Amino acid sequence: MGFPVDSGVRSRVYAQVMQTSGIQIGELAKRTTLTVDTIRFYEKRHLLPKAPRTTGGFRLYTTDDIERVQFIRQMHGLGFSLREIGELIDLRTRKVDACESVRELLKHKVSDIRAKLRELRRLETELVADLEKCNKELKHRQRHEACACPVLEEVATK
Repeated sequence: MGFPVDSGVRSRVYAQVMQTSGIQIGELAKRTTLTVDTIRFYEKRHLLPKAPRTTGGFRLYTTDDIERVQFIRQMHGLGFSLREIGELIDLRTRKVDACESVRELLKHKVSDIRAKLRELRRLETELVADLEKCNKELKHRQRHEACACPVLEEVATK
């Protein structure tokens, strides 16, 4: 009669298998400071290749997957959409041939950011003017009868 094999999730055998063949989704999430749901989402959006599974159904990820998730996170932090990140991932495989395409993506992104900055500056100017109207009305109320908020009245007539 043989001894029972200790191969459960918390066993030494399982831990050894994981070290040689990959890490689970929870560990990937921990190493990349993302949530498990985010990693699954990246898989659904095909930004991350579908991970192979153990016989027990656990996803197994590699160091390449860690690097890719970190790349996705970095590009997202720079303001790239998931669609654009997908393009960049595809371009990464082309290495040298990708430079011109990457340049075009970056030029477009810089143009978008500059347009957003102009819009934010316009919005800031408008809000500062509205704030000044409120300050003026509140100062007026110290000596006179209160009037309706000039900003709200102006919005109603626009």
